[in-house]
Amino acid sequence: MRLLPHPATEDIELTEVLRALADPVRLEIVARLSVAGEMTCTDAGDDLGVHKSTASHHYRTLREAGVIVSKQAGRLVYIRLRRDDLDTRFPGLLDSVLSAAHAAPAAAARA
Repeated sequence: MRLLPHPATEDIELTEVLRALADPVRLEIVARLSVAGEMTCTDAGDDLGVHKSTASHHYRTLREAGVIVSKQAGRLVYIRLRRDDLDTRFPGLLDSVLSAAHAAPAAAARA
């Protein structure tokens, strides 16, 4: 397996993480990974409503921001959250963002 380039834990910047998480599609990918753990890009991208090349852009943005780590095994690319690294750099950030993301659809349904 080959790890794709991603920032070291100490190089993860808050502004880049927040920018990456600001997009609804990327936030959905992160939410799926928080439940599933590790997934292939194909599985994570199912039913996102975006073209395969657009999904690849989202994965790259998340990886370069330090939100996910990607490893290639043959033709498959596996992704997982960098939960431990993000909790080390920004304690509670990922949990807060995911909680807010899960609460948003419920609030919209009540409106």
